[in-house]
Amino acid sequence: MDILRTGLEGLGRAELMLNRAAERIARLPVMGDAARDDEVVLSDEFVQLIEARNLFSANVKTIQAGDEMRKHLLDELG
Repeated sequence: MDILRTGLEGLGRAELMLNRAAERIARLPVMGDAARDDEVVLSDEFVQLIEARNLFSANVKTIQAGDEMRKHLLDELG
């Protein structure tokens, strides 16, 4: 079913977004480090984490809706 595939692809995108933000946060310089080129603005990364969470949630709801549609279709056919 296309809706399920769409939801699963969205979950994959959310996971990728989450992993990228987590990697950037993990590479934040320790206090006192002077590596300004490698600095990451922490607030931007938290925004990415929140967006990943929202994307994950939306795609879970998409999958749940697809599952409900399939159940209703089976009830109608059965």
